[in-house]
Amino acid sequence: MAKTQKGWRVDDEIAELATARAKDRGMSVGDYIAALVREDAGGLRQRGLDAAQRFLDEHQAVFDEAEDADHRSSEAHAA
Repeated sequence: MAKTQKGWRVDDEIAELATARAKDRGMSVGDYIAALVREDAGGLRQRGLDAAQRFLDEHQAVFDEAEDADHRSSEAHAA
């Protein structure tokens, strides 16, 4: 497959993060970026976000209850 060289400008922090993540995955930065674009274009990211939202919608009460219990416990210790 033919490759095209492009020049993109990103913040130093993003460049360092991309380099580190690519290294963690044993990939070049170009291959890592290509994988991210393919995942995004294929809807994988959106499906993951949708699944996370469904999870929160179904279980938010459990998190709220735990947070309330934590808050009540903190107040009891402060008294």
